[in-house]
Amino acid sequence: MSVGELAGLLVAVFWAVLVTLLAVVLVRLSRVLKEATVLVSAVTEQAVPLLADAGAAVRSANEQLERVDEITANVQDAAANANALSSTVAATLGGPLVKVAAFSYGVRKAVAKQQGTATLPAQSSEREELARLIRAEVRAATAPRTGLLSRVRRAVRG
Repeated sequence: MSVGELAGLLVAVFWAVLVTLLAVVLVRLSRVLKEATVLVSAVTEQAVPLLADAGAAVRSANEQLERVDEITANVQDAAANANALSSTVAATLGGPLVKVAAFSYGVRKAVAKQQGTATLPAQSSEREELARLIRAEVRAATAPRTGLLSRVRRAVRG
């Protein structure tokens, strides 16, 4: 055997080993690709229903938000109506109640003076007492309220 033939034989053996190794690698690669294909199809089968469920959940949440918007609008209307009602009641009854209180105070003092059973304080102190009572009534009528209705009223006003 000559050196050329020996070199040819070595090259042929080298190529045979190389082709065998490449064949093994390709077989393993094909298995990996088949498994990946199976995995992708399984994920797709599970993801499609999940996406459908997510879409249904979003639609349901949107419907609930629309209902909340309607409720909020109704609460705003109710708060505005309550505000108007309280203003009307305060305007209708507030002034006359102060007048009735002042009148009853005057009547009590006049009756007490006529009967002579009660000693009347000096006139300046009566005026001060009456002024104090009126200021207290005005403060009570104009004082900020801390109840639920006033909080709703403030929320509606912004």
